[in-house]
Amino acid sequence: QVQLVESGGGLVQPGDSLRLSCASSGRTISSFDMAWFRQAPGKEREFVISVRASGGIRHIADSVKGRFTIFSDNIKNTMHLEMNSLKPEAAAVYYCAVGYPIIATREEQYDYWGQGTQVTVSS
Repeated sequence: QVQLVESGGGLVQPGDSLRLSCASSGRTISSFDMAWFRQAPGKEREFVISVRASGGIRHIADSVKGRFTIFSDNIKNTMHLEMNSLKPEAAAVYYCAVGYPIIATREEQYDYWGQGTQVTVSS
């Protein structure tokens, strides 16, 4: 069994940076493909970014390309979402997920999810 606990959300201004964390209890988080999704108010949850268990970005949404990245800390068994140059449209609840998806952007193909952390981008 794997439990994922997210942290790091908060209120930032447009253009700021923010790092989200997703701590895993149980199996080593980097043994999975890892991903982040987000859900803005009134919208469906959408894919943001994913990385393979073997390393290397697997897929990234066009809306965050060049500004967001994902990486893991194997000592702390935690993965992170580094978000730079944040825009107001990035405001959402961010969820981490791990599993072995065939299609990285399909949320139903992930096995374990965090509870979500709120990111607000506003001046």
